[in-house]
Amino acid sequence: MSPRLLSVSLISLALVAADKKLPIEETSNDVIDISANLILDKDQIQKEIGAEVGEDIVLVKVTVRPVSDKPVKVSLDDFLLISGRDGQRAEPYTPSQIAGNDTLVFTRQETKKKTGLSLGLGGMMGGGGSGGGDVKSETKAEKGDADKPNPLLAALKEKVLPEKEINESISGFLYFQMVGKLKPKDLELHYKGPAGKLALRFHP
Repeated sequence: MSPRLLSVSLISLALVAADKKLPIEETSNDVIDISANLILDKDQIQKEIGAEVGEDIVLVKVTVRPVSDKPVKVSLDDFLLISGRDGQRAEPYTPSQIAGNDTLVFTRQETKKKTGLSLGLGGMMGGGGSGGGDVKSETKAEKGDADKPNPLLAALKEKVLPEKEINESISGFLYFQMVGKLKPKDLELHYKGPAGKLALRFHP
């Protein structure tokens, strides 16, 4: 093959590959239109929510708009965030999963054992042994105070994407946990719900 023909072929392959890329930040079919903006920066996340959310939580602000007269039911379970970099797949958290008052909080405690034989709970947690000065580690589970107001939970509930049947456009946040340092180009938002299957990517 001549260099000229090879160059034309490579350009053609590149154009075909580009055509197969997902649309950027907006996608639609004959039932709904979905647009989304990704927020990875921790300071920006805190500004949007009005409180510190925690490590590894990223936000996707989503707008869902029906494009026909047919009502569409919207649910958090319709969405999935996928990392093309390391294969992570995350479903949206509900506000109570992030900041619920009844969420179990696990804390790790270390205590020194007394001289002599000492066994952990059931011989499973902390282990056993003899001698002084050994350190026993155990995990303690505590429930949050259900009577104590939780401003983070209130803020998350206020800003989350509503789950309901819609006839008009709605907007709100999806809360995902994605571990590690990711870039917008690494992530794709997928929709699989009553209106079909759609997917989009984000601006690099």
